[in-house]
Amino acid sequence: MGSTIPLFKEQSLFVITKKLLPWTLYALLPLALLRLYFYPLPLPPSPETELPHSSTPITIATHSSLSSSTSLPLSSPSSTSEKEKGGDDETSCDYFNGEWVRDLRGPLYNGSTCSTIKEGQNCIKHGRPDSGYLHWRWKPSQCNLPRFDPNAFLQLVRNKHIAFVGDSMARNQLESLLCMLSTVLEPNLVYRNGEDNKFRKWHFVSHNASVSVYWSPFLVHGVEKSSSGPNHNVLHLDRVDERWGKDMDRIDLIVLSIGHWFLHPAVYYEGDSVLGCHYCPGLNHTEIGFYDVLRKALRTTLSSIIERRGGGRENNNGIDVIVTTFSPAHFEGEWDKAGACPKTKPFRNKEKELEGMDADVRKIEIEEVEAAKERGKEFGGFRLEALDVTRLALLRPDGHPGPYMYPFPFANGVQERVQNDCVHWCLPGPIDTWNEIFLEMMKKWERTTVE
Repeated sequence: MGSTIPLFKEQSLFVITKKLLPWTLYALLPLALLRLYFYPLPLPPSPETELPHSSTPITIATHSSLSSSTSLPLSSPSSTSEKEKGGDDETSCDYFNGEWVRDLRGPLYNGSTCSTIKEGQNCIKHGRPDSGYLHWRWKPSQCNLPRFDPNAFLQLVRNKHIAFVGDSMARNQLESLLCMLSTVLEPNLVYRNGEDNKFRKWHFVSHNASVSVYWSPFLVHGVEKSSSGPNHNVLHLDRVDERWGKDMDRIDLIVLSIGHWFLHPAVYYEGDSVLGCHYCPGLNHTEIGFYDVLRKALRTTLSSIIERRGGGRENNNGIDVIVTTFSPAHFEGEWDKAGACPKTKPFRNKEKELEGMDADVRKIEIEEVEAAKERGKEFGGFRLEALDVTRLALLRPDGHPGPYMYPFPFANGVQERVQNDCVHWCLPGPIDTWNEIFLEMMKKWERTTVE
């Protein structure tokens, strides 16, 4: 009998253990899952998923005079160097490479809540029947682009004057910005002048901040073609347009935008000498195209800003400059026929490549920005970056007014002839993204200043 008691205890212990073991496992399993959720185990890098998007250059095919050197990564050179330095997403993200993804939230404003939309871009008000183009957001490959925060923007520009200088794309971007800011604070128009209000200024009293637009489609001094004068533009490539240059000392941040007007017929001067022309049959001038001219115009502009305002940040007189790169057009037919820009969805990633003239103009702008940054290093108080929107704009053929640049163009049925705008952007629309990235660039500058 004595020997059976230990055996009974062992059997009982075995039975209890057998019953408790499954419950113990059930209790440990959630704990293990929680541990893995908050502290995931490191995984071996996958060559397909871990490589940065911009590490693979995208070849830019071209057929212009610049074709000898047009293989260029679509990320800006500055963003590449930042990745090499490391850092978190806020400081190292390349916002210019990514894809358009669905966004059910829609825009911050609409065609009736914003009073500063140019009529030709108010696609909703003019009867555009589809609204899918409003529900896309730009998703960079390596991070998220935050939704525009108007309060944060206004705080960053407190006591400052921001000027958008250039062609109608500069105005398009400006009006997008004003619409997004007006969701929290209505701007006061304090100045207007020129045909089609090409020179305007708004003031946000609570922040003592001003935003203005200067019409200057060449940035340098130019005389535009007109019905009463020559049928070509005249550009003086050695001096900036003083319509905005005279106010340079009163501007804290300049956003420059040029490109489309250089495609028009023009005669080019340097000093009193004619350098040549672009598409000027009947004139005794050498045809030189417009690529080198655009480069020289941008170089003159950036050099003038550096010379006039470089070295001033120590005296609170520095200046920041953003160059918004070329925004491609999307004409698929004649400009005055229905269906000239018929797309209703973005191109998928890699469905459309950046090439030809669009790539060449972007390349010139990026190269001149980088060259000016090098020249500006010897001066304090000068910051310059490219807002490189060319590729993300290329992927949005659905975002233009098309025939809805005019109210209800098909109210009386499909017309034989209807003017189309496949260059500018509907408001709200894709160009709002330009300003979302613009804000992130300003935030980065602010962090750098604080550090």
